[in-house]
Amino acid sequence: MKGSTRFRSVDGILLLDKPAGMSSNQALQRVRHLFRASKAGHTGSLDPLATGLLPICFGEATKIAGLLLGSRKAYDTIARLGATTDTDDADGAVLRERPVPALDDATLTNALATFHGRIRQRAPIYSALKQGGERLYAMARRGDAVEAPERDVEVDAFRLVERNGDSLRLHVECGSGTYVRSLVRDLGELLGCGAHVVELRRLWVDPFRAPVMLSLDEIAALAEDADALDSRLLSIDAALAHFPQRVLDAETSRRFGHGQTVADPAPAEAAATAGAPAAGQSSASNNASPDLVLVRSDAGGLLGLASSQSGLLRPKRLFAWASAPTA
Repeated sequence: MKGSTRFRSVDGILLLDKPAGMSSNQALQRVRHLFRASKAGHTGSLDPLATGLLPICFGEATKIAGLLLGSRKAYDTIARLGATTDTDDADGAVLRERPVPALDDATLTNALATFHGRIRQRAPIYSALKQGGERLYAMARRGDAVEAPERDVEVDAFRLVERNGDSLRLHVECGSGTYVRSLVRDLGELLGCGAHVVELRRLWVDPFRAPVMLSLDEIAALAEDADALDSRLLSIDAALAHFPQRVLDAETSRRFGHGQTVADPAPAEAAATAGAPAAGQSSASNNASPDLVLVRSDAGGLLGLASSQSGLLRPKRLFAWASAPTA
């Protein structure tokens, strides 16, 4: 049909700088159409109000999107004291306003410290979590009664960067499933005045600790040049460089690539062949399963991920090219 997009096969990872005012899915679909990619997915939603790092996985990279979902993340946020909203951020309706008490830096620092470590957190009512198979935000928008779940989350850092009147600039580092909106809401309640998020920016996601991000405008400017677009993609290896690696000979690679369990090479030998993290990445990640390893052929081809147990490699995720003779 005239004017329709002709999609193509694209494999790799784009580090998108998501703009404010757009959902993560809207940003994903925009990027997918600019790349004309037949398959794409993102690795963890950002609120429409939020900006910053949203890794987009294309093609075979979507097979590892779930691993990035569980990664540790860092945020810069501005919290406004004195008001709570139904969404816990500035996009929501104000539920209650209270005077802000006199707070010195020591009081704020002590309050923030109570949220460090493993804590119990109640998710926002307006969130993408599901209840009875339906997203909480969809139920909340209809006016249905919503019981937001509580769960344990990990907070590595929650500290004051600067204060400007009733606005606090905060730095957050946390594990998977942590809501910054909930941290700010609960901080406000602890201080007795309420609080909500005004601005939120995701700074990094493991293993991309110093990401070079592209904006939608930058991507759009390259949209007519597929080679230029593709040159901005990271390889699948870039997201997996922190995993232990195993290298298989040609025959073992062939069997593994066809889904067969094979003998695990000596771990010490395999560790010596592991690649160093790419520029801008951390050397380790807390989301990797302890028995999950990256498997490649001795010709250098990436085959997939496997569980390593009892001297055996069992395929868990195989890339499409793993069964090819030259993989």
